[in-house]
Amino acid sequence: MRLGPTAALTALVCSAVVSSALAAKPRPAPVAAPAAAPSALSEARFGVERHTLKNGLVVLLHEDHSVPTVTFWQWFKVGSRNERPGITGISHFFEHMMFNGSPNVAPKEYDRIIESNGGNSNAFTDRDMTAYYEDMVSDRLEVLFRLDSDRMKGLRLEPDLLKSEIEVVKEERRLSTDNSIGGMLDEHLYATAFLSSPYNWPVIGWMGDLDRIQRDELEGYFQTYYAPNNCILVLTGDFESKAALALIEKYFGGLSAQAPPPAPVNSEPEQKGERRVAVHYPAENATFLVGYKAPQVRHEDYYVLDVLSSILSQGESSRLYQSLLYEKQMALDAGTFYRARLDPTLFEFSIEMKPGRNAAEGEKALDEVLARMIQEGPGERELQKAKNLLEASFVKSLKTNNGVGEQLGFYEHVFGDYRALFRTVEEYRKVTAEDCRRVAQRIFVPERRTVSVLVPTGADAETKP
Repeated sequence: MRLGPTAALTALVCSAVVSSALAAKPRPAPVAAPAAAPSALSEARFGVERHTLKNGLVVLLHEDHSVPTVTFWQWFKVGSRNERPGITGISHFFEHMMFNGSPNVAPKEYDRIIESNGGNSNAFTDRDMTAYYEDMVSDRLEVLFRLDSDRMKGLRLEPDLLKSEIEVVKEERRLSTDNSIGGMLDEHLYATAFLSSPYNWPVIGWMGDLDRIQRDELEGYFQTYYAPNNCILVLTGDFESKAALALIEKYFGGLSAQAPPPAPVNSEPEQKGERRVAVHYPAENATFLVGYKAPQVRHEDYYVLDVLSSILSQGESSRLYQSLLYEKQMALDAGTFYRARLDPTLFEFSIEMKPGRNAAEGEKALDEVLARMIQEGPGERELQKAKNLLEASFVKSLKTNNGVGEQLGFYEHVFGDYRALFRTVEEYRKVTAEDCRRVAQRIFVPERRTVSVLVPTGADAETKP
């Protein structure tokens, strides 16, 4: 509130009198400042309970009573990494089959029950995991536990269901890979970059394997990898932890543990020379992917690579965007991709050229951007911007029950401990310009890269090498 002239003068006089009185006698010792509030991402403030049932099922609980809803995630520690030649794509196939009936739920009934209770469900398969989730109002929580424990107990694997669903998966492959430039290039990139790593084959599987997978292979795979001791349940939202845990014990506690699945074999040799693969396909623009061999999630340089990825491609002020799209005006799009993985993976670059520009020009421009990063490292301003963007993006990912559940499950599985989530912002803040220069020098080595190039075909296509 603003003061008028008289009130302001009175306040000034009173202030002078008080100051004089304080000066006339000893001042009391200063009161210690209150302790700083814990970080919004601290374990104490965030509040997560971790339990392990007798059958090995891991349960993470995070209460948030902001809105009367819950999200229930089930993370199975199985992805394409756990497959082998002959059954590639089987993990993704199970993602589809998990919605197709179980001992007490008829085919196609799962989604109807979820939706009739005001909820929704979805799932995804990746190289390292298969995850399922449902969003639901909190007073229908037991519906989720009943449905998901039932399908975890066993699936309907009748021949007619298998036949119809495998055709759905094959059509998905046609759309996402066989008739997709990005999908084709990515599939060829990994198949060329890795010789004996389980990341060699695509998540969706080879078409030949999808045609031949047998029912007994499906049964054995389900029994091994969909056991409770190979699963992480994550419940977030409006519930009371003690009561929710009792319900989880009721519905999931009786499921039988299985022998731990064998660890995937990764015999990938050191790459000692650049590898290249060309994909000929009707298109107007040249596009290419470059993948550099990069470490798995628990390597000390993981967070530095995340920061490098942001500096190079996050936003219009990023280095790739400024160089290839603005200054040289040769590309339509330029980006990077690097994700936490259980095994050594790739740090990827994706460049789509403008009509009339070829991939060789784009590769040369990309090499110039990387050479500058290796020689000079980032400036302090762009380094701080990258860390700010990563921190903001990470915190925003936790603003919903679904986002929190996804991060908790991901960190518990891939990092080996959900509490690593609370160190993420601190790890980003610790990254220095010299860290970025050092890691760029170590990773962006021509002898350890693989290039997947789209060669446009057609009468009007640019086909220069």
